[in-house]
This record gives sequence, C-alpha cells and structure tokens, in this order.
Amino acid sequence: MLKIDNNLLQDIGLGDLPEVEKNGLLKHVYETLEMRVGMRLADQMTNEQLDEFERYFEAKDDAGAFKWLETNFPNYKDIVQEEFEKLKAEVAQAAPQILAASQQALSTPAPVTADAPAPAPETPLPNAAPIPDQGYAPPPQPLQTPQQPPSEPYQPQYPPQQPPASPQQ
Repeated sequence: MLKIDNNLLQDIGLGDLPEVEKNGLLKHVYETLEMRVGMRLADQMTNEQLDEFERYFEAKDDAGAFKWLETNFPNYKDIVQEEFEKLKAEVAQAAPQILAASQQALSTPAPVTADAPAPAPETPLPNAAPIPDQGYAPPPQPLQTPQQPPSEPYQPQYPPQQPPASPQQ
C-alpha cells in the first residue's frame, strides 16, 4: 500500500516545509495521482466499461468499484505504482524550487492593513508531465496555503479504503 504522508515528503527532500504547506502538497500529490491513474485506466476502457464503472461511483459503491477494477483490470495496482513513482520523481526534482519559494514567502510577508488580512503564501508545484496519449498537461495550480493550519494533517493512503466520489460535473 502506498502511503502519501510526511515520510514521503522527507524521502523526496521536502521534510523542512512548514506543516501547512506539507498538508497542501500531500493533498495535491494524492489528487494528481488519482487523476493520472484514472486517465490511464480510462484510456484502456471501452465505452461500456466506462459507463459500468461510473455507475459504481454514482451509487457510491466504493467496494463494488474496487472489485470491478480488480476483475476487469487486475494490473491496476501496477499502474498506481508506476504513476506514483513518476510523480514522486517529478516532485523530488522540483523540491529545491518548492523549498526556495516557501522560504521566500516566509521571509517577505506582505504588509497587513486594517482592511485586508495577510495573504497566504503560495508554493509553486512542479509542472505535471503530459498524460500518456493525451498530448497535453494541465496547467500547474499554485498551492494555496490556508490562514489557519488544519486540525489534522492530510495523510491519505493509496489506494484509499474508500475511493473519493467522482468529481461533480
């Protein structure tokens, strides 16, 4: 089982990020991995398979969705591992820039006025690699750091016990 947690950040050179930024980056890694795995699997599915798989998510039948994946795509865990390793390498390569941007944001805060709260520092994330067979990469999204740190750190495991519901359309 893959663990997307603080140990991962330590392994790729981002253990010194502030906690709030770690949580945001972990969430981004998880969501990016989920998107890339989904795209690779969708590229291998027929329209009928896509419809069948989508019905599990619409019914919020997570156990059924994973059972369906294991039956129809027994190699899906290999795809998850491959995409995880690629993403991990991309983030590790961008680690020096991420740390530098984080330090710069911490050392040069914007002045706070009575009318406006202090802006949250942003940490640029690595550019996403092109998705296979798509020929494009989504534009990188800056990591928005909340004003208050979350009460619990974001530490998902992949694959999740229950996969997140499909995105709202």
